[in-house]
Amino acid sequence: MASQGDGLPVSGSQPLAARGRKRARILVEDGGRRRPFMRGIMVHSLTARGVSFEDAYRAANAVRDRIAGRELVQRSEIRDLVREVLGSLPEEPVRPLPPAIRIRGHGTTRPFSKGVLSQSLLAAAIDPNEAFDVARDIEVELVRREIREMDRHELRRLAYEALARRSGEQTAERYLVWRKYQEPERPVILLLGGATGVGKTEIALEVAHRLGIGRMLSTDSIRQIMRITLSPEIAPAIHGSSFDCYRLLSPETLSGDPCIAGFRAQAQTVAVGIRASMDRAVRENASLVLDGVSLVPGLLDASHYAASADVFFLIVATLDEDALAERFEARAVAARRRDARVYLDHLRDILRIQDHLLELADRHDVPIVDNVDFDRSVIAVIRHVTESLRQKGDFHAAESL
Repeated sequence: MASQGDGLPVSGSQPLAARGRKRARILVEDGGRRRPFMRGIMVHSLTARGVSFEDAYRAANAVRDRIAGRELVQRSEIRDLVREVLGSLPEEPVRPLPPAIRIRGHGTTRPFSKGVLSQSLLAAAIDPNEAFDVARDIEVELVRREIREMDRHELRRLAYEALARRSGEQTAERYLVWRKYQEPERPVILLLGGATGVGKTEIALEVAHRLGIGRMLSTDSIRQIMRITLSPEIAPAIHGSSFDCYRLLSPETLSGDPCIAGFRAQAQTVAVGIRASMDRAVRENASLVLDGVSLVPGLLDASHYAASADVFFLIVATLDEDALAERFEARAVAARRRDARVYLDHLRDILRIQDHLLELADRHDVPIVDNVDFDRSVIAVIRHVTESLRQKGDFHAAESL
């Protein structure tokens, strides 16, 4: 057993004066080597052997109390004390580590990691558990074949073949497509619009994570920056929420539904910052995931970037009104720094904005994701991106391996 120490919280029943005193260091001797006694490591060692955390913590405290005041204790004595407290000591499992496997690429070699591999497999629009199973199977195969070093292209081929066997050729090709865009000649820009509260930001975060896109931005952030630079007199619409900013505008400037007119006025102003963010992504050749209510079909001309980026625009919605209301109620309960009940008070306005966005999405052929289930929505977005890239041009799997 490894040496152990004062790494866990002090019991609440311990007197305050005792908590303030620093304990004398106790050394554990084993085969001529001496290490400090640490309760935290003892707990970790015992739980690794199958002991419950509660029992491991109890044993570590009991051993510490029994050897308190001593300067040196033998490891065998520690073992005996643990057996006395627990009644027995499970045998330490023998788990030989697989030999190190190195992956060559870009002039360097790195250790093989099934965690990194499973992360990259998520671009195939598969469940994370399935991705990990595929990565684990590949690791087992490499160990079985006694592979010590492999080129990254060969590893990619193995991943493609494993995905094809498990989930089909189309899924495997989606993986290859996105691996190609990890070293892009032009960036991928993903736009996720939708009304307040539909879950677009959570989906955007997860999609960016699974695709390995490090640059994320929300139109809420863009709007907040613009609020600092543009006064309410210059740009009144951005100084309110999407569903109530019409109250800040002159009635004569509003035509038709005031809520929708105000919303569009705000979106038109924020669109300036959106285009600047997209321009920067193109200039720096950096893929970007951008979400927000100000992403409005028809107001943003994605075709402007056709020659310099691959832009994908989707609208996230919650078509079940009761489900949307429940989200706002949960947000109201959980919120700490804002009055989330304002969303419930403006639920009708938010639903009108959602209906407007859905109508525009239909008119401009923008795909709609009904966010009934989070994981399915994430996979649907990833599938749309990678399938669109796969079908674009004449992608051939053999040429990408």
